[in-house]
Amino acid sequence: MEKRFIVLDEDAGQRLDVYLTRRIGFLSRSQVRKLIDLGQVRVEGKELKAGYRLKGGETIEAKIDLPPPEFSLEPENIPLDIIYADEEIIVINKPAGLIVHPGAGRRKGTLLNALLFHFPEIATVGSRERPGIVHRLDGDTSGVMVVARTDLAYKSLQRQFKNREVDKTYIGLVWGKFSQKGGKIEWAIGRHPHDRQRFSVRSRHPKEAITFFSVLHEGKDFSVLEIKPITGRTHQIRVHLAAAGHPIIGDRRYGRKEKSPRRLFLHAHRLAFIHPSKKVWMEFEAPIPEEFRSFWSQNHGGKDK
Repeated sequence: MEKRFIVLDEDAGQRLDVYLTRRIGFLSRSQVRKLIDLGQVRVEGKELKAGYRLKGGETIEAKIDLPPPEFSLEPENIPLDIIYADEEIIVINKPAGLIVHPGAGRRKGTLLNALLFHFPEIATVGSRERPGIVHRLDGDTSGVMVVARTDLAYKSLQRQFKNREVDKTYIGLVWGKFSQKGGKIEWAIGRHPHDRQRFSVRSRHPKEAITFFSVLHEGKDFSVLEIKPITGRTHQIRVHLAAAGHPIIGDRRYGRKEKSPRRLFLHAHRLAFIHPSKKVWMEFEAPIPEEFRSFWSQNHGGKDK
């Protein structure tokens, strides 16, 4: 099998082996390195090392002798906290630490594996790789999510998320205090220029991102926020608040690593949308995790607003 890729400007600075692992999709990074070492990868006709930093605009040709594995999703008996379920939708309270769906190098132990066990009918709903999934939460973020149980629900919910008709409310604990009771952050977000695992307001190819927030309480050196993202960019809330100087407590990727607790203190508290078949506005809540209350009681040194 031979594959040809044109490197986009937004991928400039990325290592050759990292780029190919992502683009090929079914090979591990070590397998990609082996192809490079064997001379089966050429950049602009030249054999380069795995650590070569792409400049953007290059043509990469890869000869892949390794057969791709059969794609399969394995149902797993992982407990779910179900808030609501009917014939069309499933609303769950996702715990922090549970990844939503399988990805590169991980096929088990995700929310989707659990959903396929408890609701096997979603296997044919929507995309083959992520059946039933119409939106995501970061693995470290807890809270309410909706999953489609039928094709009708899948298409309806996808449209609502795309058109920004879904109302999303998060609760977040952030470092520092605010001079105002609320605000709007609208810095565009895109891939970090040097780290493909992160996002940034200094991206070369940013997209519109809008986040509203209001201060609910203040502690000794932190604040409790109600957060309403209008757009749905990856890591949007975390990136926006970190860029504003108020990173989410427990955020090891964008926050203060030296003071970081074990969990990310970001929780999808409320989700509201139009039911796909009933055509009525429905609102669902996931209770504030006990860890939030414990952190507040242990560190509270200010007055509620």
